[in-house]
Amino acid sequence: MTDYKLLTEQLRALCEEEPFYVPLLANASALLWEALPDINWAGFYFMRGGALVLGPFQGKPACIRIAVGRGVCGAAVRENQVQRVADVHRFPGHIACDCASNAEIVVPIRKNGAVVAVLDLDSPIPDRFSHKDEEGLTAFVETLERYLTFD
Repeated sequence: MTDYKLLTEQLRALCEEEPFYVPLLANASALLWEALPDINWAGFYFMRGGALVLGPFQGKPACIRIAVGRGVCGAAVRENQVQRVADVHRFPGHIACDCASNAEIVVPIRKNGAVVAVLDLDSPIPDRFSHKDEEGLTAFVETLERYLTFD
C-alpha cells in the first residue's frame, strides 16, 4: 500500500527547493516511479499550442504530442477531470505508446481553473489504480498546483 501522505510530503520538500517546472516534474516523476508498485510509465504532458506535449517522465519512450480529446490524457483535458481506466483496451481512442500497458490514470494539473498539464501513470496490471490511488494522486497534484511555476 502506497503511503501517499509521505509521498506528498516528499514532493512538498522538493517544491520548496525549486518550483521551476522542469526539475520539479522530473523529480516528481522519479518519486512516483520509485514509490508506486506495478507501474510502467509515470510522467507529465503540458498544454502547448492547443495539444498535450510530452514532459518529464520515467519509463519507455512515449508519444510526443496528444490532441485534446484523444486517448486517456486528451479525455482528462477535455473533461477537466481525473480519468481512471481499468482496461485501456476498452477505452475509445486509447493511444498505445506501450503495448504492455493495461490500466491508466490521468490527473489534470490546473492553474486558475484551466488545465495546463496532466500527470499520467500506466500499469501493465489491469485495474491497477484504485479509488485510494486516485485520492492520493489528486493530493499529489494539488501540491504541484500550489508550487509550480512555468516562468
